[in-house]
Parts: sequence; C-alpha cells; structure tokens
Amino acid sequence: MRIPLELAETVAAVVDEGTLDAAARRLHITPSAVSQRIKTLEEQLGRTVVVRSRPVRATDAGAAVVRLARQLALLEHDVLAELGVGDERSGTLVSVPLAVNADSLATWFLAPLARLSERLPVVFELHRDDQDFTAGLLESGTVMGAVTSRTTPVAGCRVSSLGTMRYEAVATPGFVARWLAGGVDADALAVAPVVEFDRRDDLQSQWLTARGVDPATPPRHYVPASNDFATAIKIGLGWGLLPRFQSAEALESGALVPLGGPPVDVVLHWQQWNLRSPLLDAVADEIVAEGRRVLAA
Repeated sequence: MRIPLELAETVAAVVDEGTLDAAARRLHITPSAVSQRIKTLEEQLGRTVVVRSRPVRATDAGAAVVRLARQLALLEHDVLAELGVGDERSGTLVSVPLAVNADSLATWFLAPLARLSERLPVVFELHRDDQDFTAGLLESGTVMGAVTSRTTPVAGCRVSSLGTMRYEAVATPGFVARWLAGGVDADALAVAPVVEFDRRDDLQSQWLTARGVDPATPPRHYVPASNDFATAIKIGLGWGLLPRFQSAEALESGALVPLGGPPVDVVLHWQQWNLRSPLLDAVADEIVAEGRRVLAA
C-alpha cells in the first residue's frame, strides 16, 4: 500500500487550517474535493484520519499521516535546493514548525531564528507550550523540532542537550515589606500571593515544597505570558521564579530582591526528526549553538 502525497498533504492542510473550507482555499480546490480526498485516504487505510470537529483534529492515524506529509515536504525542499530550483525570490519559502517553551521564546530562542532567516529561504511557525509537553507536538507531527525537558528521544527523533535554565525566587522590596517582613518562612509563604504562568506551571510549587510549604496553600495570580509574568512580579503583584535573563537587571538595580531558597533548574534539550535534511540540520545547529552559549552547562 502507498499513501499518495496529494492525500497526505490534504490531511495536513485540514489539520493546520482547522476547517475543510480553509484547507480548500489553501490548496486551491473545492471543499467537496477536500472531503473526497480525506474519504479516499480513509477507505485506503481502513481508518479514520480526522475528527470533523471545530477545529478539525487528527486521530492517531491522522497524526502519522500529517507527520509523513511534513517530512516529505521537507525532503522535497532539500532536493529542490540541491538542484537549484526555486529560492526566496520566487516566493518558495519552506515553513518550519517548531515548539518552544514560553521562557525560552521570550529570552534566547528568537535570535538564532533571525540569523537563519537571513541566509535560508525559510519561515517559522512557532508553537508555545510548557517544556514538559512540547515533545507531544513532535509525536503528533505538528512540529519538526522542539525545545523540551524530555531526555528520551521521541520515536523517530534525535536529541541534543541545550543547557540548564535556572530559576530563582524573587519579589519587589515593597512586596517583601508587606508580606514577608518577618522573614521568608513557611507561615509567611502560606499566605503571600504567588504568580504562576498557568495551572500546569509547577516551578513555584517545587520551590515551596523545598521550603516545607504545602504548594496548594498560597493564593495565586495566573499570568499566562512570559514577559507579562515577569512584569507582574516586577510591579509587586506577587512573588515568583524568574530566570536570570529576566531578573538580572532588576536585581542589580534593587527593583527586585532574592527570596533565597534553592533555585529550580530546568534542563532543556533539542529534539528533532531524525531525517537527513540539510535545512533541518542547519536549524538545529543554530538553535543548539545558541542554547549552549546562553544557558548554564
């Protein structure tokens, strides 16, 4: 059995765009043709590849087809580049979807992408998620590479170490005076408001547990954007853990003060599809080099 590239590309377009109508516009065909292609592939495979929800989502079988479509598109680009057919002047830019955690995106991750875009015919589609969950986007075929805390390779992927992002608990002097004037002890931390990124963010909980505090006790602000999360701490909304990328200047000026306690280290890795692709390898080389330059060893 063979999976026709046209059918695989259609499934990927539907999953990317979220609706059959949007996929039809992207592929320059009618929605009924999109539906017929999906039906044809499902009949060939004997499996459902998409759930027609809003947005449309891939089944496990569909995720494998999407991954195939993206890998074939990448390999096709590499072959055309080797043959000297198509370049950025003709509008032939390859889209590279990547996954990255919010703090890396807000601090060091964009610089290597900018350098890559200066010398390669490429555009990037970034998916932001917690570093503990970005590997799932590789498994589903949504992205070609990811910054992740996962050390074990996703099936069909390879891993390179990036370094460690160290987080330290900080707050404004005013916040400390109001909530922690008697010391940063368990009783004070149990009532002092803490800032968290979202309900999957467990960094502050790890720090509280290390200080002997039930992490479910303190009141919480949720600020689900990295720069805004840092701003919330810097204006005294609550205390929280920040990487030195985001706290160094404020600590030096006295606008923030350290709360002590053990830092929380998050070890980051780069995972990408295990394909012999000059383009994807160039992306990996730039990102891994930057990560190893700016993150702690």
